[in-house]
Parts: sequence; structure tokens; C-alpha cells
Amino acid sequence: MGVNSGNIKGLYAIIDTAYVAPEGMRMMAEKIIKGGAGILQLRSKGLSSREMLDTAWALREVTLKNGVIFIINDRADIAALVQADGVHLGQDDLPAADARKLLGEGSIIGVSTHNKEEAAACAHADYISFGPVFPTKTKKDAQAPKGLSGLKEVRGATPLPIVAIGGITEENIGSVIAAGADSAAIISDILLSGDVPSKVASIIRVADKRKI
Repeated sequence: MGVNSGNIKGLYAIIDTAYVAPEGMRMMAEKIIKGGAGILQLRSKGLSSREMLDTAWALREVTLKNGVIFIINDRADIAALVQADGVHLGQDDLPAADARKLLGEGSIIGVSTHNKEEAAACAHADYISFGPVFPTKTKKDAQAPKGLSGLKEVRGATPLPIVAIGGITEENIGSVIAAGADSAAIISDILLSGDVPSKVASIIRVADKRKI
């Protein structure tokens, strides 16, 4: 698989330290990849920089071995150190253009957006995320849900690939793909599953039935 933003479609799996302890990250990543995920993001809001770096190295080894795109959330410096495929940035993180200087021209840069104005302003990004589409408990300071109507509005405001995020599950991923998202980020529905590989495979089947 070539590493570029065109590979960001279907399931965008996120492994989050709010649900998985650092020592369990490698095993969880292996389960997610076994289910067929082609992209994995590390989200670790509560770790120290040293802990995050150690975790990132462990996941980089697993993703590299399996040809899976590896994205680091927020931290372009950690992404650069472990030679991740890219970084996902919030509105208050490094500007996308500066992150690219740090990571190189071949890197994948994603930016979080919450409305069509932010989406239209992401000139230096390779893809955007948009949300929360539905209510979510994963992000404590999340904005009010934007709904499928908000997603459709943003789809009309940018040519970039869109990763829908926020409250997305196997049950509703089809609706966000149909509303214009190229991909859907899923966290708790995967990480809290009793059979992670089967859950991932099932989510991918549902997404593939839509416009992928």
C-alpha cells in the first residue's frame, strides 16, 4: 500500500490510552491490524512525553511490519522521532505547514475541523477530520454534535478527504460514509469490544458496502 492521503478511506482506527494502558498497546494494535485495519492513530492525552515516545516506537514497529499507516495525534515531534507516516493536528497545535517542515514532504498531515470555515482553511493538510458527528464520551471537551447535516455541509466546502469522528460505531458508520465522509474514526466501539479483530472486520464490511 502506498502511503498517501488516498489510502485514508473506510475505517480510521484510533488506539487511545484512555481505554488501553501503555503496556497493552502493542497487543491491541496487533488485534486491530489482524481485523484488517489499514490505518492506525495513536492518541495519548495522559502520557508523559517519554511514555508516549516509548509507546509510539512499539506501535511503529507493529504498523511497519504489517504495512499499516501510522499517525500520531497532536505531537509532530514524536511523529518525526519514530518516523511515523504522519501527524493529526488540532486547531491549537502546530500549523500544518510547519508540521510538514518537521516531518518532510512525504508525510500525511491531518487537521481537526468543526465547521465549514475551518475545513475550507486547511490548505496545507492532506485530509481533515470533522466532528463530533454524534454525541461522544471519549473527548471530554467535545463540541456539540454536528450531525449528518453538518458533515454534508463540510463535504461541500472542501475537496480534501474527510474523516468523520465522534460517536461513530459499526451501527452508524454507513450513514456517515453515505453523507460524504471518506473515512470514519472509531475508538470505543473497537477498544471495548470483546473480540477486537472480529469487530474491526465487521466495521470494514459495513463501510465497504457504501461508497468506498
